[in-house]
Amino acid sequence: MAGDWVDASAAARDLFDRAAAILGYDLLDACRNGPAERLNTTAVSQPGILVTSLAALEVLRSREGHPLDAARVTAGLSLGEYTALVFAGAIGFEDAVRLVDVRGRAMQECAEQRPGAMLAVLGLERDRLAALCDECRGGDVLEVANVLCPGNIVASGSAAACNRLAAAAGAAGAMKCVPLDVAGAFHTLLMQPAVERLTAALAAAEFRVPRIPVVSNVDARPHTDPAEIKALLARQVVGVVEWNSSMAYILSTGVRSIWEIGPGRVLRGLMKRIDRGVACAGVFD
Repeated sequence: MAGDWVDASAAARDLFDRAAAILGYDLLDACRNGPAERLNTTAVSQPGILVTSLAALEVLRSREGHPLDAARVTAGLSLGEYTALVFAGAIGFEDAVRLVDVRGRAMQECAEQRPGAMLAVLGLERDRLAALCDECRGGDVLEVANVLCPGNIVASGSAAACNRLAAAAGAAGAMKCVPLDVAGAFHTLLMQPAVERLTAALAAAEFRVPRIPVVSNVDARPHTDPAEIKALLARQVVGVVEWNSSMAYILSTGVRSIWEIGPGRVLRGLMKRIDRGVACAGVFD
């Protein structure tokens, strides 16, 4: 997750050192050396993704003339919203690490105590998939969890309900149904105990008015009131990630160029499905 580039940036390495002091373990070593069974747990992967993403921001800042800090608006998908809030100055690094540590551990415990699954469904409209969730729920939990881009929606719930949905969606004309390699049924009420723990941690954290708009996953709109931002972060754990609508809002402000921060190219791929005319780049392109 964190390559040799971390050692080439004193600012990036400093973030991992500061995170280790908060977490009580060597996060950089976990990101680099695993083992995979440990790194893939939500409790470790969430702090790892947060700090790796923020370290990547520092690498960009070190490039002479890079327009990173001229960005007009930001957003992050699910966990990534914390990275966006740090970038926008709404929350400090240390508070973000503490919050994501609580979030990751609480969600991991929920996943262990209330097992579930997530299923990406390609080729169906949101309303049709929501109706299929209603039909396939069968007394279990099954909800639309992530609306990522046109024709790419993720449902979340019990494993049995997701299996029923995969069969029903295929019969309804879905192009493909892909089970996601995740620890649990995120963004559903199966995560409700995590909301309670995260809410307590959010109350103790210092939030400020963001210096640039941060678009919320919950309602696809930016917010300036720190109390409202905290409440939305808690709701996000059990709510739908409205990524498609968030990107539509950002594009409505005139943005035609985006940077994806952190590991992978997933968000750029989604943007190409939303608007192919938007220029997309990543940290290590």
